[in-house]
Amino acid sequence: MQAVLNYLESRQQQFVEELREYVSHPSVSAQTDHRADMQRCADWLAAHCRDLGLQVRVHDTPGHPIVVARTPRRRGRRHFLVYGHYDVQPPEPLELWSTPPFQPQIRAGALYGRGASDNKGQHWAHLKAVEAYLRTGTELPCDLTFLIEGEEEVGSVSLESFLHRHRKELACEAVVVSDTGLPARDLPALTYALRGIAAFELVIHGPDRDLHSGIFGGSVHNPAVVLCQLLGRVHDSRGRVTIPGFYNEVEPLTAGERQQLRRLPFSERAYRKLLGVPALFGEAGYTPNEQRMARPTFEINGLTSGYQGEGSKTIIPAWARAKVTMRLVPRQRPATILRRVRAFFRKHCPRSVRMEFIPGHGCAPYRLDPAHPWARAARSALERAFGRKPVLMREGGSIPIVIRFKEILRAETLLLGLALPDDNAHSPNEKFDLEVFARGQRMSAWLWQELAR
Repeated sequence: MQAVLNYLESRQQQFVEELREYVSHPSVSAQTDHRADMQRCADWLAAHCRDLGLQVRVHDTPGHPIVVARTPRRRGRRHFLVYGHYDVQPPEPLELWSTPPFQPQIRAGALYGRGASDNKGQHWAHLKAVEAYLRTGTELPCDLTFLIEGEEEVGSVSLESFLHRHRKELACEAVVVSDTGLPARDLPALTYALRGIAAFELVIHGPDRDLHSGIFGGSVHNPAVVLCQLLGRVHDSRGRVTIPGFYNEVEPLTAGERQQLRRLPFSERAYRKLLGVPALFGEAGYTPNEQRMARPTFEINGLTSGYQGEGSKTIIPAWARAKVTMRLVPRQRPATILRRVRAFFRKHCPRSVRMEFIPGHGCAPYRLDPAHPWARAARSALERAFGRKPVLMREGGSIPIVIRFKEILRAETLLLGLALPDDNAHSPNEKFDLEVFARGQRMSAWLWQELAR
């Protein structure tokens, strides 16, 4: 292992320059103008993996290519899958970037560019760890397959069918994903739970057209008012969701879980400043970290009704619409929650309007027992690389593909994030901390040793 670690230490400048080139590809999956850039990025990644000595295949899909790179399979060796994505979020608004998003720059110990931390830099750390094994002639104690897709930012549309078609060759002991975060540069984390998601749209239909608010106002139920009244019923003054059965399956946080969350560095003042709000608000009885990581939520994402242009237009709108997503915690199921929400709104919707409930996308929550052998191995690798015991944390967001790995490959996922809270994923001036990048490589190098045991 010393040869591997020495190799990593001596090649940091080279690795950063390679990552800079990788990030320079404008691989924006959501924009059709970048379709050729997506192909070029996949081909560049595949060529780099071949140069390392990996067996590589670029798979075409109806969307964007999937790159699969593997070490030789050996009988009797455990096999692990490393997942990542080379596609990135759109960089707009461009005027808010200090430097162009696809001309990566190094400032204050970080690489700035779209995709630097989400997700190119994070899976690049794993590739460099494998390179260190291969270039020093050190035997990898297990077999690895890198699965790097180009549609994560648009819903991984092609990946689910790909997993079904290639289930046999991708069969593995566990999946390693570095696409989450760690709370601080010197505090590593194992994310053992993800919130699920359930989306829907609620539409209130009133008159068959917009009406003159002076001539007809007072005799017709305004759909916008009805929608606001219905949504206003969802939370009580203590931030708790009032929908019957919403919390039925929710398991209380254990004392140990709450203790782990208290280990996370947190300043309410700094958090308010980060968010730009005068005060925090959430479900009473829980800390802000518990509220955003480990409790279910009901959030209005958008409200639309009536005239939105310049000046005024005195109408009663014909309809009003709300877009909603609910974040779910382990044991909650999207279909069950959606049924309860629909019943709640149907009960309270007046007969003077027509309600339309449109279910949207969803995925179940994910949880890995922190005492699982794979989790213990990951925690040991994190401690070796960072020199400090990792914290166990939950992630407030959702990664639907993790559920697909469990359903299709029957494999648990180790979430070993390397993004700092201020790395600006999905925002202007995205960056990746280069010290964390180096520690992530060491963590990955140790991880294969620990998992092989």
